[in-house]
Amino acid sequence: MATTPILGDITSQITACAGGTSITLMPNGADPHDFAASSRQIAQLESATLVVANGLGLEAGLTNALTSARADGANILEVGARLDPMYFPGTPATPDPHVWFDMSRMATATELIGATLADATGDRRYLECSQKVATRIATAEEQVRQTLDSVPVDKRILITDHDALSYLAAEYGYRIAGAVVPSSSTLAEPSSADLAALADQVRALGVPAIFSNVAHPGVLANAVAAEAGARVSVVPLYVESLGATGTPEGSYIGMMQYDAKAIADALRPNAAGS
Repeated sequence: MATTPILGDITSQITACAGGTSITLMPNGADPHDFAASSRQIAQLESATLVVANGLGLEAGLTNALTSARADGANILEVGARLDPMYFPGTPATPDPHVWFDMSRMATATELIGATLADATGDRRYLECSQKVATRIATAEEQVRQTLDSVPVDKRILITDHDALSYLAAEYGYRIAGAVVPSSSTLAEPSSADLAALADQVRALGVPAIFSNVAHPGVLANAVAAEAGARVSVVPLYVESLGATGTPEGSYIGMMQYDAKAIADALRPNAAGS
């Protein structure tokens, strides 16, 4: 079992290749910060051969369920802590859980999942299959990097709805200039002064877009964009979940390709009019 759709996609690719099966706890579009498991899902957590979780505080609503399952002997792999996590500026004790926005880290996570499954089952096919999936991620990253590199360096400025894109910024040469919700969690609430200050920041930098989470209404992001000026658009990204099953964005690689194109299209001067 994987906790999030992003980890679920990677895990299912590995298990399908190796002849196993996997399920994903959260449905697409669920907010991982406040998702709570049902009693049936808790029982599945406890009986799974391996539970693949992000950790680093992402699945806050599952903390008690995961702690209880571990106490009952569940095999839980929290991949985030194994991927050299970044920490939020000014809060060195608070790790950033959004590790999947660095595709090289996720290629490493993929092989880690495969190795752990191989150890848990005694079947080396899980490791071999994970290496194949990791190679696909690495190949796709080349295209994602090319897309993000198409934005002029001085235009690579990101304003987001909450602090989620630091790994992307660090790995692909962008700068985070602000967030509507200055927190790693969608559950935090900014003050009116925070929103006014961010609108001033957007105007001062001449940023043409604010990037929001497609899974949640961008009410606050739209308010900041309106305050900042008519030429500022709100651009939805897949941030903590995937698109609908059967669509390109319904896979981790497809999600990253979609987001890279959306960012580049919004920030390139000839595309955004900035």
